[in-house]
Amino acid sequence: MRSNSLLFIIFALMSMSCTEKKTQPTSEEVIEIIHKVNNYWQTNNPKHGNAFWHRAVYHTGNMAAYALTEKAEYLAFSEAWAEHNQWKGATSDDTLQWRYSYGERPEYVLFGDWQTCFQVYADLYTNEPADYKIARARGVMEYQMSTPNNDYWWWADGLYMVMPVMTRLHKITGNELYLEKLYEYLMYADSIMYDVEAGLYYRDAKYIYPKHESMNGKKDFWARGDGWVLAAFARVLQDFPEDHKDRSFYVERFRTIAKAVAACQQPEGYWTRSMLDPEHAPGPETSGTAFFTYGILWGVNNGLLDKKEYKPIIDKAWTYLSTVALQEDGKVGYVQPIGEKAIPGQVVDANSQADFGVGAFLLAACEMAKYVTQ
Repeated sequence: MRSNSLLFIIFALMSMSCTEKKTQPTSEEVIEIIHKVNNYWQTNNPKHGNAFWHRAVYHTGNMAAYALTEKAEYLAFSEAWAEHNQWKGATSDDTLQWRYSYGERPEYVLFGDWQTCFQVYADLYTNEPADYKIARARGVMEYQMSTPNNDYWWWADGLYMVMPVMTRLHKITGNELYLEKLYEYLMYADSIMYDVEAGLYYRDAKYIYPKHESMNGKKDFWARGDGWVLAAFARVLQDFPEDHKDRSFYVERFRTIAKAVAACQQPEGYWTRSMLDPEHAPGPETSGTAFFTYGILWGVNNGLLDKKEYKPIIDKAWTYLSTVALQEDGKVGYVQPIGEKAIPGQVVDANSQADFGVGAFLLAACEMAKYVTQ
């Protein structure tokens, strides 16, 4: 009997081990998902729109997919979009009219949502250098840095939209002013949005606790907002010089946010829209979850986050993204529509999709493909 019991235990442990191994996909399986998602999006959205943030964020994911898979169609899709927009964001050439409050018109050249595209143009330049690809990006950012203003990033999304632009252009040009102004602008953003106690960012100054609180009286951190931020730090550190005096600051802030994010993941693998109050807007949401997954995976893949500590977070997040968010036809669902907060009662379901959600999913999937090979 004792021998049979021992054999049963060994068999059970072996079965558990096999099951655990099966929960982690192969790199080939993840790449297959990347193609499924990206082919679906490009097939169903073949027309190139303007260079505003939500389209540009998709292209940040598409360029990551190209870098990983080298599929020529992905590169061609982003190049065609860039050419369609004349390698510009907002199109005004009159610097006297340039603005950086919220605006979708041509004069809002200094508004970060119109600068996200410069990340993509810089990636296209790096792939095949040609000065015209980044001429507008350099002109806009170098004009902006010549002003005495430092309050350009007044909303959390703006950190994703512009921080990686500055590190990419620094890497290309060697101009140290990009890193100096990056830090200066971030210090302003921190002064109005960063909660030191929580290690998280409010979406903007309107949502600071206790002036604003969730339905249960808690601090209301919006998942996509902090998703933008964690992803921004990952993308900044990707290009930030290893020997620069400020690098340790960005590393520590990245680790602080990642730890705070990991602590409020739901058992099902996703993050709710109000991160610390799941009842405020319950249920899954993909864009915040995908950006968090991307940031954490990038941190582990690059040795800034401990793999053993974050593995359970990654496993649950990827299970959600690949089995719940991802639909059979390649659609990425459960993406909260464009907005700025968690909204009680807002319906987010399997058919809720958006270009920026696909971009976030692709970023996460590309890092997952690298992670499973380690």
